[in-house]
Amino acid sequence: MTQAAHRARLLRALGVTPWRRRAAPAVPERESSVAAMPAAEPDCVVLLPAGCAPRELDLLGRAFLAFGPRLARAARIEVGAAPLQAPRARAYLALGEAQAHALGRDLPAEWLHQAHVVLADTPAVVLAGGDGKRRLWSALRALRRALAAHGG
Repeated sequence: MTQAAHRARLLRALGVTPWRRRAAPAVPERESSVAAMPAAEPDCVVLLPAGCAPRELDLLGRAFLAFGPRLARAARIEVGAAPLQAPRARAYLALGEAQAHALGRDLPAEWLHQAHVVLADTPAVVLAGGDGKRRLWSALRALRRALAAHGG
């Protein structure tokens, strides 16, 4: 079995849809101006604990890439002692209980009521063992389903 066929079989078993990059269609000059485009609400915001190790961030980046461009391009915000300054989004992924508490404490209730909030383990716990990775994978699948349900 070739490596590509093996990878495709594993991704299919895990429920991940592979993405293929396509060439972007040509946009007329008048439509491409940034000033004319309305500010869109981001699909997802990822809340990270402050001071994550590079290994932890690398692991998360690879996991987000596996779930396609919407999650790979998600805004990533480190949560520390200062009040949270997160934009309004369709979904929030809180990596740790402290990040989820900051989300509930610092964002308007209306935003949280309309958004889908997913809680996963901290990156250190995810990196430590298989159980954390399994829970992160489940959280990312739930997040992907929520984003798909929000139209797109």
